[in-house]
Amino acid sequence: MLTLANDSLRVELLDPADPADRLRQGTRYCWGGYVWQVHDRAAGPLLAGPEWPHDRPTPFNGQGLPESFRHAAFGTGRPLILKERRGFIIGIGDVAPNMAGELAVTEPCIWSITALPGALEFCTAQVGNGYACQLTRRIALEGRTLVSASQLTNTGAGPLPLHWFAHPFFALTDRLLTCDLPAGWGLNENVGYALDANNRLSFKRRFLHRDDGHFEPLRIGAAPFRVTLSHPALTGLVMAADFTPDFCPVWGNSNTWSVEPYLQTEVAPGATRAWTLRYEFGLPGTA
Repeated sequence: MLTLANDSLRVELLDPADPADRLRQGTRYCWGGYVWQVHDRAAGPLLAGPEWPHDRPTPFNGQGLPESFRHAAFGTGRPLILKERRGFIIGIGDVAPNMAGELAVTEPCIWSITALPGALEFCTAQVGNGYACQLTRRIALEGRTLVSASQLTNTGAGPLPLHWFAHPFFALTDRLLTCDLPAGWGLNENVGYALDANNRLSFKRRFLHRDDGHFEPLRIGAAPFRVTLSHPALTGLVMAADFTPDFCPVWGNSNTWSVEPYLQTEVAPGATRAWTLRYEFGLPGTA
């Protein structure tokens, strides 16, 4: 694995060129810049996953702070770049159905990885099915803040579909978590989560196992994405973005919980779309 570290935190990232790390990858999450775990020198590992604490989760489930470029539109399954389930998935590589009929990587992206002061930069280029793009992902550790910056350039002749989402896997305290949502955001009545007068989301019940959970879209307001979460080993954790999502569900099971900001748009030929996520890890202790 690749690492970033300072006197407070150590960040583990999957190496897209390492055969051992490739076994943890699949067709769901971007290979370059995949944050697998963040360790606090005093509090230990800070992130989880759907199969946590199993150390070899399936690539589909994963763990940590993965990000994904979808190959099909959410809800409808409409293909975005693939044709007859062949082509490339942004940030992963060329794919095609295998003998079992499952989508599999036939040729991974070739990434250049540059070590910068306090950061790692991952760059790749892809072409296929009449589409072409360049992707740069920069993961930087600044004190107790981890910054994930992405930049996608359309180098093809037609519009490039961009359907991206973050899928962070946050740790629970006794299978529970609270999350303060931005002002003006909301939550419809549902069986999994409640929202109080201070716009704080909480669980209605403890989920019993990894196949017991709930997925629920948030009502998005005008305020940019910024949420504050409880954490079993820290005074709190803030996740923020420099954009207002087009869609944002929440999901949890007995092992983890996630809030997933989406971008759903197109990038014009010759244009670049850039966006940034920030994770601010509180100090060891409890709020």
